[in-house]
Amino acid sequence: MGVATAPTYNRRESASLFSRLRTPRGQADPFPIYEELRSKGEVTPAPWNAFFATSFEVCDQVLRSRDWLEPDRDWREKQGSGTRWNASSSREMSHTLAALNPPDHTRARRAAGSFDRAAVERIGLTVTRVTDQLLESLADRLNDGEADFVALVGDQLPVATIGDWLGLPAADWPRLRQLTHDQVFTQELLPSASQLASSDAATAELRTYFVELVKDRRANLGDDPVSRWIRTWDEVEPDRAKADESVYFLVLFVLLAALETTSTLLTTMTRLLVERPERWDLVADRPDLVPAFVEETLRYDAPTHVISRVAAQDSVLSGMEIRKDEMVHLLVGAAHRDPAKHKDPDVFDPLRKPAHLAFSGGIHYCLGAPLARLEAQILLRQLIRRFPRLTLVRSPTMAPRVAFRRPLNLDVALA
Repeated sequence: MGVATAPTYNRRESASLFSRLRTPRGQADPFPIYEELRSKGEVTPAPWNAFFATSFEVCDQVLRSRDWLEPDRDWREKQGSGTRWNASSSREMSHTLAALNPPDHTRARRAAGSFDRAAVERIGLTVTRVTDQLLESLADRLNDGEADFVALVGDQLPVATIGDWLGLPAADWPRLRQLTHDQVFTQELLPSASQLASSDAATAELRTYFVELVKDRRANLGDDPVSRWIRTWDEVEPDRAKADESVYFLVLFVLLAALETTSTLLTTMTRLLVERPERWDLVADRPDLVPAFVEETLRYDAPTHVISRVAAQDSVLSGMEIRKDEMVHLLVGAAHRDPAKHKDPDVFDPLRKPAHLAFSGGIHYCLGAPLARLEAQILLRQLIRRFPRLTLVRSPTMAPRVAFRRPLNLDVALA
């Protein structure tokens, strides 16, 4: 494909659209803005020295290609000391699995292992038990009127699931959940100074907590995941301090990945279920559609709307010249509504063939995807069994984010 000679869309226009994305209205419903951006081309200039990709084909291509890399430690250091990429929270994240490129990524991913069928089945028992307890609390609150699903269920289930699996004290879960909400700002598309400060503070506290956890588990090795990771890293890293540091970064990554996006998935799925009676009736009448309902949620409004990559070499992407080390922000939230990929993309349709990039792709395909799907499917099944029907009381307020969607509340009532 040839190089674009004279782009009709410039960074000033892009800045205007991006500013609208950052408003409460844009955060509540970014899809009309995505559509406008996509109309300018599959790849367009960002307001800063980067690019936006909005088509499904291009986003999928980049995620699967070895020619596009994570913004790793070396890349972040090149951006300069005064940039967001060298905030302390960003530097810390650059050591985690999500920000590594081969061969470091290959080594860390192998040490992490995966959620095999036996592990998922064991965790499933916990998810079923916890979901039942949380929905009982929700039912009690609904008997008195409306209830906030986020506070009672959406924020609670992921931390209980991963906290139990990692063997973290239940008394610590509320604080870890709040720290996660604050920490994720460093992974935002363009965080403010105050958001980065919150993320820096949260990251420092999380480091203190999990470094101590790894130290304690090494002194008392058991059959929990952290102990298994310690044994695994001891086999490949002779330096014990480096091994423990690697385990710490893995535990930090697992907690962050398992909480924030899963909570958003559970809440968004439930919002889509309760805002239209016909959707509730469809799944209640056909429980076999539960997995498809979850997958359509991941397409229709994914927890993560932006995934960023940098060019490993000078490239041409959909006719746009991109230099080595320049960044492309993959707007998967826009790609999921690409009419070239999905017919009637703005229609929520659990009957359509699943196709989305919510769990990324290629070598960075989400390690926790089976766990997120498990929690969502169990919750959805128990919701339609436990209640005749719930209804949405009011539209949720969204957190001030662009890349990482998060409803702050979801007020529901018995229909």
